[in-house]
Amino acid sequence: MNNFYKWIFMSTLIMGTLISISSYSWLSSWMGLEINLLSFIPLINNSNNKLFTETSMKYFLIQTIASTIFLFSIILSMLMNNLSSEIFSINKMSIILINSSLLLKMGSAPFHFWFPEVMNNLNWNNCIILLTWQKIAPMLLLSYTIQSFLYIIIIMSVIIGSIGGLNQINLKKIIAYSSINHIGWMISSLMISETMWMIYFLIYSIISISMMMFLNKLNINYIKQMYMMMNQHIYIKFFFILNLFSLGGLPPFLGFFSKWIVIQYFLNMKMYMILFLMLMTTLITLFYYIRLTFSSILLNYQENNWNILMKKNMLNKFFIFMMMFISINSLILCTMIFNFY
Repeated sequence: MNNFYKWIFMSTLIMGTLISISSYSWLSSWMGLEINLLSFIPLINNSNNKLFTETSMKYFLIQTIASTIFLFSIILSMLMNNLSSEIFSINKMSIILINSSLLLKMGSAPFHFWFPEVMNNLNWNNCIILLTWQKIAPMLLLSYTIQSFLYIIIIMSVIIGSIGGLNQINLKKIIAYSSINHIGWMISSLMISETMWMIYFLIYSIISISMMMFLNKLNINYIKQMYMMMNQHIYIKFFFILNLFSLGGLPPFLGFFSKWIVIQYFLNMKMYMILFLMLMTTLITLFYYIRLTFSSILLNYQENNWNILMKKNMLNKFFIFMMMFISINSLILCTMIFNFY
């Protein structure tokens, strides 16, 4: 019965996103966002999580504030455009409000204050949904109202996302701040084209899902818990380290491919200052990824004060390793394809 209602809410979660991205009016897009919100809150419910009520209330309040701002800006735009609710007939005065509400929904800086805290209290399966699927509708709606002030959002996201993860010991918070940094790169790719954003989002989703599924199987939440695991599973250590490098955008891994295109675009547009800040902050994120890998390699912890719950499911292990393999080696294939054409 528990799995049955979760499948129902998962289907409505997907349906809400599809309604939002396929709508021709702002009101129906708002309705899709609300269906998505009300479907995700029951999925947070977990009997093992004592902070379920606090987490769901935080997420609900933040998303409700964003939805209220979104609806207010839609009504304001409709009144100023003779009650026209078409998605492209929006007044310029309402664009900033709509963009702010969408940035608040996806957890971008400077509206990021709720994102790491909510992420910290979720299990890894819900973290996968929050980091990947919940970003699709706000990102695509943001593409309808691209403005030049989004460059400020990009700079703030990459700076806060990189600096915020430096002193963290919780892996969920580290991945949350890394996601804020990637949001800056996603908005940059969205300003190029929607196709470029889809490529970046697909690569980011593959790498993130493979990492979080791996951490979920080993029941790991903190950096200290990685040490014992790395010593027991040498082959997992190797793949996990390479996957971290791929998420950080280190060449020649797949995570560098999407950033490579964004870098090329900003070079062609001669936006050297923004590009410099984005690259420097990416190096900071790579620093705390490398810190994780060096600690797991150099330190040898024999004391085991938690339970490692590695389920012996060969299908799940095969799926995780295949996704890690894709995130590590696909850049070579992409380079060969581009050279061929």
